[in-house]
Parts: sequence; structure tokens; C-alpha cells
Amino acid sequence: MASVGDETLVPEGQNFGAQASGVEWTVIILTCQHKDSVYAFQRELEIRQRKGSIAAGVVLLTVEDPEAHVGSGGATLNALLVAAEHLSARAGYTVVTSDVLRTARLLILHMGRDFPFDDCGRSFTCFPMENPSGKAEALVCNIDVQLYLMTHKLGPGSPPGVWVCSTDMILTIPSYPDICWNGFSGARVVTVPGTVSYAKNHGVYLIDQEGYICDIIYKGTEEKIKKCALQDGRVPLVSGIVFFSSEAAEKLLATHVIPPLDGCTYMGLDSGARSVQLSIFFDILLCMARHISWDAFVNRGKRILQSGDITPPNTDMATMRSARAVLWQELRGIPVTAALVADGGYDYMSLSADDHIRNLTRRGSVSDCFVSHHVVYSKLTHHDLLNKNCSVINSVLDGEIRIEPYSVVQHCHLEGPINLGSGCLLSGVDQLSSLLLQRHQLCDVIIQGHHIELRGLKLRIFTIVGRLDDLQVPFSNSCSTFLNIPWSTFFERTGIKKDEVWAPSHLDNNLLNAQLFPILHTSEPIGMEDVLWLLGHESGQYLRKWQSAWRLSMREILSCLDQQAELAWRQQLFLAQAQHQVQSTLHARKDNSLCPLIRAAVCEGQEQQILHTLDTVAASTKDLGIAARALACVADVLSCVAGRQGGLRSGPAANRAWTEAFSLLESGNVVRGVEKLTEERGKWLNRPDRLVRAARHYEGAEQILIRQAVMSACEFISIREVGLPPMNHWVVAECPARIDLSGGWSDTPPITYEHGGAVLDIAVLVDKLKPIGAKVRRIKEPKLHLVMSRGREQEMAVEVSCQCLEDLRDYCQPHAPGALLKAAFICTQIIQYPSQIPLTDQLMAGFGGGFELHTWSSLPHGSGMGTSSILAGAVVAALISAAGKCCDITSLIHVVLHLEQILTTGGGWQDQVGGLVPGIKIGRSKPQLPLRVDVERIPVTDEFVKTLNDHLLLVYTGKTRLARNLLQDVVRNWYARLPSIVQNTDALVRNAEECAQAFMKGDLSWIGQCLNTYWQQKKCMAPGCEPLAVREMMTILQPHVHGQSLAGAGGGGFLYLLTRKPRQKETIEGILRGSEGLGNFSVHEVEVDETGLSVCITGPEGHPNPTQII
Repeated sequence: MASVGDETLVPEGQNFGAQASGVEWTVIILTCQHKDSVYAFQRELEIRQRKGSIAAGVVLLTVEDPEAHVGSGGATLNALLVAAEHLSARAGYTVVTSDVLRTARLLILHMGRDFPFDDCGRSFTCFPMENPSGKAEALVCNIDVQLYLMTHKLGPGSPPGVWVCSTDMILTIPSYPDICWNGFSGARVVTVPGTVSYAKNHGVYLIDQEGYICDIIYKGTEEKIKKCALQDGRVPLVSGIVFFSSEAAEKLLATHVIPPLDGCTYMGLDSGARSVQLSIFFDILLCMARHISWDAFVNRGKRILQSGDITPPNTDMATMRSARAVLWQELRGIPVTAALVADGGYDYMSLSADDHIRNLTRRGSVSDCFVSHHVVYSKLTHHDLLNKNCSVINSVLDGEIRIEPYSVVQHCHLEGPINLGSGCLLSGVDQLSSLLLQRHQLCDVIIQGHHIELRGLKLRIFTIVGRLDDLQVPFSNSCSTFLNIPWSTFFERTGIKKDEVWAPSHLDNNLLNAQLFPILHTSEPIGMEDVLWLLGHESGQYLRKWQSAWRLSMREILSCLDQQAELAWRQQLFLAQAQHQVQSTLHARKDNSLCPLIRAAVCEGQEQQILHTLDTVAASTKDLGIAARALACVADVLSCVAGRQGGLRSGPAANRAWTEAFSLLESGNVVRGVEKLTEERGKWLNRPDRLVRAARHYEGAEQILIRQAVMSACEFISIREVGLPPMNHWVVAECPARIDLSGGWSDTPPITYEHGGAVLDIAVLVDKLKPIGAKVRRIKEPKLHLVMSRGREQEMAVEVSCQCLEDLRDYCQPHAPGALLKAAFICTQIIQYPSQIPLTDQLMAGFGGGFELHTWSSLPHGSGMGTSSILAGAVVAALISAAGKCCDITSLIHVVLHLEQILTTGGGWQDQVGGLVPGIKIGRSKPQLPLRVDVERIPVTDEFVKTLNDHLLLVYTGKTRLARNLLQDVVRNWYARLPSIVQNTDALVRNAEECAQAFMKGDLSWIGQCLNTYWQQKKCMAPGCEPLAVREMMTILQPHVHGQSLAGAGGGGFLYLLTRKPRQKETIEGILRGSEGLGNFSVHEVEVDETGLSVCITGPEGHPNPTQII
């Protein structure tokens, strides 16, 4: 199966998981207007590619607009040129050629103008949403929504060409639009319906009955807008999305060399051309509209200044007429059609603070991929103080912070107590500055912290405006306000004069260019208090400081934003809440997966901080289960950093460099052990292969702690002295096999003590025999003579002689000859290891000689019927008796659990429960330490047992697989808390309880349903446990059985059947024999064993003693 490490991490140039479907983009281009932001936003795109929201292999380009204000049309032409230049170079051309566009799929995303309510612009405005299906955790920004919609909803099916998408709007596309692309050529706009009243401040399309665009109207009269109405009375809005076929894109690209349009591109400006401002909709597309004439377009065309622009146009009308004439000549005749998304929605991100707060507190899904919550990626100490109609995004809220409805806190670290009334937006406020908010009752205000860079000086400053303020309305207008009050009231309240806000010569006086906000002072620091006083609560010294400070307007601040510093601040907050999430998830033993968070940290280069957090958790907790999970998460991080270049996640973990750390953990010194692990880890971070090897050793360390946690089961072991049996008398223990009918894997540590387990087993005879056994006797020679054979007749026996403690050294290596038997001697404390007392002395002092131990199993290796654990139970039972002691079955179950931990096979408890306890029973464990297993016999009638025997069969598939190969993956995925594994574990336990009910009812059909469900659950738990030959066999047998499953972990071994008809052995053999390609199979009779483990003593000549030991 693919392990967590295999699926998680990717190195540079790779991403997390391929997209299920959607457009395979050739190039994605993001345009931005500030050259200083190119690097920051290019990194944002690359992070998204590493996280998997952009497919691997897509060329990512962040392109600066050639000048600050070239408009959406100019930015599109420049981006198209840059993309063509890159593709031409990749194709080996030495000049730009439009041929590269013929098969390419380009997506151009425009960031647009500065946005006063988010320093990273409308594109990177964060929404209160999460992507539950994302492989890496990430803030959901507007650009992420647009990328998803373009890739998975609007773009699929379109031919090669260029999609252009504005990111200055919130677009809602609930369904998957059925856009017909058959025989398409030209350009196509995507439109959504809106009301006439909304359209008065926006653009609308006039569409004819054939779907062609006849005109594009911006801020038209109500009468003109109504002429565009659809059948339901709504109108098709200009939604900011257009597609150009490759042929149309080639024609558009060709204009970059024609004056004055060459002024739209960096090549033109570098050649001395003057810049030109164009709109993609009201210049480029308008010339293609059917009802537009040359005269109307070229001579009488008006400049369109869209409502979101906060800077005036910079192109004179003569140049504009010349530019439009070129557009008409080159592009006229290209058909432009409309694709209406009837259930879509469109909201332009305007300069209204009230609109922005409404957008950030509105619930509902913009797409099926994203889910809205009122708190996302935030750490809170008092969640109950938040109104459900507020939004908290990427923030840390310490202390009592009350937030009323329709208020937003984003990218803040606040320390309470703070009361935030309704209608507020706090953004970018740091912890120290937030202390000043404690003295204020805020309502209907927007307070923002900004990172700016001015003449090489990096500063953090604050601004404040009112929710109801209009940034652009002239000061002379009677409705002009600041902090929601008329300017005259503000001036009177604060003592500020108008001429201090605007220069007397300045004519365009509005809030946007009012120099209100201090950024620097000659002798005093500037902080939050220097804008809070504007609320009028204090004046005096603040007025004098304000008057002597260097102040900027909102427009000036937006022009010198340090967007790289702002993104770093947001990342810092995201990491802080991520570290808190790691700690709270581990300490509270939550079942949510940390894998998406780990991937996010690695993708953003923050893995060291997460590793430090995990180290801290592992070293500080007293709970071994929590510490083990923390170490497992460290392994996930290391594997994640290594990516696919590091090799397979599973492998050896016994390098001597890690021995000291392991020894400390084994001795119970977890704190020093974790410190040593951290110290050693630092030496293994230089190459992917070494990272994976380090991850394996962290899993080895995790297994040490699991073993110590499971050894808490020793509390439930009670062994008492009864006297040694005579020398040379054999103690013989025999056991049935077991078949697990439901619940398996829930008994596996750590699942069994973290989740709780329930497994229903049946003890069975195979071909009327108990197939597993052991016998031991004391001998005079002070040594351990071990004999392991395939069956009762001692065929294919392997003999091991242990004459000193050094011979026991490999007891914890499961594949070493006699390892299980050696571990049994140590586990039962017959032998003390390690010890300064030689083996011979220990044996003579305690038992007057040594031991000869024989074991056998007539079941094939890897049968899936619990052989190794049941054999361990038989060995322990025989050894305890031979050593003059005895215990009950409950104690024996826990002894075997202990033994398998020191043997390092890491198994659960279902096998020994199934084989040591007679009949049909359900074992259970609670989610707690110390680990205790309780067993309940299922009451059934003798008649039902006979019926069950007639319907049960075993089929040996001829395939074997070690359960440990599957076990590593299951434990790894459980520690990762993959949602599918957590849900499946819940289902395993429920199915076990249901199966118990089915047995008590005596309902074979119901039992069969439980078996089939169980097999599906096993495959979910351990993908790869169903070989192809087994699948074919089960398909053939399906019509003849109520239910069927491979025994144990799967992967091979025995298949057990509950047949529809009784006594079907010959029938099943015939069916399988008649099918090709099934290999060497065999069919066996099986029946319920009613006695379980039996232990007795025989004399030297083999005469049985009738006394039952257990």
C-alpha cells in the first residue's frame, strides 16, 4: 500500500496528489502592478503548486504590469506576450512565435488595483473557508476559489486557447456548467445573471438570440440596462471572465508590435513607446460586439474608468482613438459569444468597507470544494465569546475576546480582554498593539496594521476608518464622513484642521487621499495609539504628536506596501495556530489528522518549527501513547521533506548511530531519549535518502514506546507457584486455531488503547485436530534445547541450543531461529536477560537443570489463523507449568500480549483470545492504559454449533503474506489519523458487536453479511491485502456463500467460507478445480472447538497424567 510518507511529501517541482479532473494548464500567469511584489506572489503560486491546488508541470509566471496603470486589456496583452516568449524559448525558438499558442492552454489571472481593505489585494483576500479535501492545509484566498472554478468548472471542455480571469470579484458557481464547445472559434465571455439595480453600477452584456454579444454597457441607464434583460428579468453581468481561442489569441498577440498598442507591453516600453491603458471588456471585446460601429467605437468611444479603480486614467483621447482603430482593424470580425451560468453569482469587491465585511461574514458555499466556517485556522482560548455571525481568519486570540455579529478579525494576534462590537474589521494587529484595544469599545470601525517600505525603511503602521465611510466621495459632499461622522464633527472633536489633512492647493479632497495616518516621528515611536485617538476619546498630547509626525494618506500607503512582509506575517500566524493545533491534537488525543498540516508546513518551509513542537510534546508528556504518536508525526515530517526521492518509507531501523537514543527510551528515560533523537536527527537532514532512513528510526523509537505502553497489560497478569513437575516429564499444551469473523485490526496497538477494540473470534479444529502445540520438560543439562517443527511428527525440525546468555541475544528479532521461544523464556522470567548471572547458573539455581522445548503447527506459515500468537500462548502455558507455576486464561492472554511486544512483532490480542478461549467469543479493550482485554463467551445452542460446523469451510489459497508487512502500514496510517482509517475503525467495532448479535440470534445470513462487511473493512484498513488470485477465487465462490473473508490480516493464507448449503466441501473443491489459474489450493473441514487451550503432564514414556493444568 501507499504509506503516509509515500503519498505525502514532494520535493521541489512536485506536488501533493494529482488533480482528479480539470483543465491541464500549460501556463498560469498572474499579473500584478508593483514590481516589488512579483517575487512574493510568485512564491505564493509555487506554494500552491507544491500543495497540489495547481498541477505539477504547469509553468507559473508572475508578471509585473509594464506600467502601473495599463488596464486589464494592457495587462492581458503584456501577459500573453510574456507567456508566448517563455513557451517560444522552451520550444527552442530564438524569437517570439505565436505558433506555441496553438496547442497551449493559458490562464491569465489579473490581480487588479490596490485594495484598501487587504494589503495583498483582492486576489489574496482570505475568506472564512476551508477546503476539506485539500491534501495540505491552506488559507482559502479569492485566487484559490478562482483557480478551482476555472480549472474544474468553467475551463473543462474548452479547446486550446487563453482564459482571462479577473480576481477582483467573488464568483459563485454552484453547479458544473454545461458549456458547448463544439466547433468553437473566436472569443467567449462567461456571464452570470444579476438584478437591474445591481447592474447600474456595473457592466452588462446585450446578447442576441444566437448567443452573440451585441454590446457591452457600463453604468447604463435603467432603460438601457432593461434592454439586456433575460427571460426572468435579470440581466447578464460582465463577470470578469473571457476565453480566446488559440486563433483569436494569436491575433491579439500580433497587436503587441503595432503602435500605440505596443505601449501596453514591456517590450514596447523598453523600445521607447508611451504606455497605453486598455480595458479587456470595454476596449478589446467591445470592438468585436455585433452592434458596435466604427464611429461609435473609435470616434465617439468614452474612456471607461471602472468603479474599483482608485487612480485616474493615464491615456489621452487621441492616443485612445488610435489604439481603438488598431483594435478594430485587427480584431473586428472575431465572433464573441456568451456562456450564461444561470445559477452563478457575482459580487464585485468594491471600495465599500460595509460590503467587504458583509462578504467576509456571509455564509454559504461559493463552490462544492469549499466549506464556510465562522472560525478558520485560528487559535482561541474562549470560543464561546464569539457570535456565530462573526468571522475569525488566521488569527491568535488569547484571553477573553468578545466579538459581536458582523465583525471580522483576520491576521491578528490579540490579547484580551477586548470587546469588539458589530460592524468592525481588525486586520494585521499584533499582540503588543492589541493591548491598547482593551481600553476601547469598538463598533463600526476598520483598524488595519500595514507593513510598508519607504525609502528603504521598513515600518509597521496603522490606519483607521469607519464602516460607513465612502473613500472616494468628495469632502465637499454633505454625505462625506470620517469614522462614520461628518468631517466638521471630526475636526471639532479632535482639533485637527482641514489644511492639515489636505494641502490648500489640492482639489480632489476625499478620504482616500487625506493625510491622516502617522508613519514616522522624529523623537517618538508611532503605534496603534496614534490612530485610536482619532476616535475622539483623548486629544492633547496626541494632537501635538500627530501634527508633528510624517503622515500619509490611504492612497500613499497602498503605493508603498511591503507585501512580502505582510505575507510573512500571515505565514507566522498560520504557523502559530498550526503549532497550537499540533499540541492540542496530541495532548487531547483527538482523531483529526495532522498530515495536511504537516504537508502545509513543509511546503512553506516551516518544517523545523513543527519538528520542534513535536519534540516538545514527546518530551513533556507523561503519556507514552501521546509520546509515541508525536514521534510518529516526526517520522511523517521527515518523510514529507524527503518526498519521493527518498525511497520507500518502510525499512530497517537499527543503525548504531541511533542506539543511545533507543537505549534511553527502552530504559524509560523519554525526555533524554527524545533529546538524543533530536540531536541525531540533525545529522540526517542533508539528503532525501537519509531523511527517510531517519524517519524509519523515528518509527523504531515510536515502536519502543508502544511496547512500553502495551506492557502496562502486565498489571493484569497473576501467576502463582504450584511446585515443579518431575524431571523429564513433558508438559504438553495444545490449541485450536482461530478465525476472526469481525473487528480485526481494532485489537492492534496503538489502536486498541487509543480507540478501543472489539473482535469476534471462533476457536476451530482444522480437519478435526488442534493444529498448534508445544511441549516442554526439564532436563539435567543446564541449557535450553529448542526444537521447532512443521507438525506433530517433528518433520522439517529446526533445532537451536542455548548454552549461554549470548545465545539469547536475538530474542527480539522475529525472523531469528527460535526467537519466539527465547522471548517466552525471558517474558515468563524463567530466564533473566540481560543479567550478570550466567545462563547455566540461573537454570541450576532455579530449576535444577535446563529445559527442552518443542513446538509445532500443522498450519502453513502466514496462514492468517493466528498461528504465531496462539503458539506463543501454548509455549507460555507449557513453560509456566514446567517451571512450577500456573495462571488463568486472562493472565495468559496478557502474557502473550507482553511477549509479542518484546519480540517486536507488535501484534494485537485477537489471536490468543481466539485460540486460547474455547468456542465463539468477543474480546474487548477500552481506549485507555493500562491495556486490559476482557472476553465474553457468546451464548449459542449446541444445535446451532452443529449447524455452523456444517456450513463452515476453509480454503487454503496457496498465497502467504506476513502480517507485519501490512501492520507497519496500518499503524502508520492510524497515527496519521487518515479520516478513512478512523471511520473504518469505528465501523470495525460496530460490525463486531453486530456480528455478536447475529450469532446470538443464530442467523447465518446475518452472520454472512457481517463477514462480507468485515472483508471490505479489512481492505480499507490494509489496501493490498487482496491478491488478484484470491479476488478471482472469491468472485467464483460468491454465489455459493453467505459470506467469506481471508483470515487474519489478509494477503493470502486461509479463506473461510460460510456456505449457503451444508456440507459443501466436495462441491467447493469441484467448483475451484474447474476454474483456471487458481494455483495450489486445498479445502479443509473446520468445526468449532469447545475446549480451547489444554495443558497436561505426561510421564517420561509419554503416559498422560489426567490432571488438567489449565
